[in-house]
Amino acid sequence: MLRTFDFLMIGAMLAAATVTYQIKHNTDNKAAEVRRLEAEIKLEKDTIDLLKADRALLTQPNRLERLVQAYAAELQLVPTEPSQLAQPMELPMLKELVPLPEGEEGTVSATAPSDPIKDLITTGSVDR
Repeated sequence: MLRTFDFLMIGAMLAAATVTYQIKHNTDNKAAEVRRLEAEIKLEKDTIDLLKADRALLTQPNRLERLVQAYAAELQLVPTEPSQLAQPMELPMLKELVPLPEGEEGTVSATAPSDPIKDLITTGSVDR
């Protein structure tokens, strides 16, 4: 004595159960992905901590002093003299602050020298 309404209710319950299972499955997959990402983050943080400790070990002044003494003949290191340091006024001007020669205000000359860095760069199989 099942009626049409009973079949509709059974179908609705099956659909709801299927949707609920699908949502639970997707949630479990996302939770597993979150755990995997958290593990990766922890590994990266541990790696960063290890590299910081390694850097601290390698830059210890007494270790560097021993290396300087061991390789003094090869490296020929000498302390920096205060006169070797440049003052801010001795540094060259910024490119945009350099005044242009008269007659060339805002224009680029056709005979202007090319950029030496770009002249050194070659790409792929392009020949110049």
